[in-house]
Amino acid sequence: MSDVHTLLVKHLGRVEYEPTWRAMQQFTESREQGSTSEAWIVEHPPVFTQGQAGKPEHLLAVNEIPLVQSDRGGQVTYHGPGQVVIYLLLNLRDTGMGIRGLVTAIEDSIIAMLAEHNIDAASRRDAPGVYVDEAKIAALGLRVKRGFTYHGLSFNLDMDLSPFQQINPCGYQGLAVTQGSELGLSLSFEQVANAILEELCSRIHHQAKNVE
Repeated sequence: MSDVHTLLVKHLGRVEYEPTWRAMQQFTESREQGSTSEAWIVEHPPVFTQGQAGKPEHLLAVNEIPLVQSDRGGQVTYHGPGQVVIYLLLNLRDTGMGIRGLVTAIEDSIIAMLAEHNIDAASRRDAPGVYVDEAKIAALGLRVKRGFTYHGLSFNLDMDLSPFQQINPCGYQGLAVTQGSELGLSLSFEQVANAILEELCSRIHHQAKNVE
């Protein structure tokens, strides 16, 4: 049986995207093999983020919402208030799986959380994320460096979805997006984050420990 590793869970509140991303990079650069993994639960002010291989044509309109060129995988996406963002600063070796397996575990964790509340969701092999009736409710993008992951997932809970109309979400033209509040999900921001992490920890041999 695999060892169970500790995952320190930090609730950071509403924070700007770019300083948080830089902090993830710094954390990852300074890690050693035996260091404890962390999950950062955050909410961002409105921001578009472009992945490493992001194509500019997927940003359809430019307005007051800033665009940040990031080093995660994937194309352009939107973050804003009412969206649960969980950054996963993991030692990939401790999860007992490769990056593809971790992506699947993240998707399966969100699907299981929604199933607990009678919402039928699914993943798509051609487009990472979680979908309800072909509308995207959760996106994910990771970066692996020296065997450690950073970036993570975003789950649309109760937010203004209109900025998604200014992009091809995750590079897919006309992709519909949805959110928990439209599907009858009556959980708070913290409850959603904790439920997803509980499901994920059971899949990657970790035990969550909240940090004040």
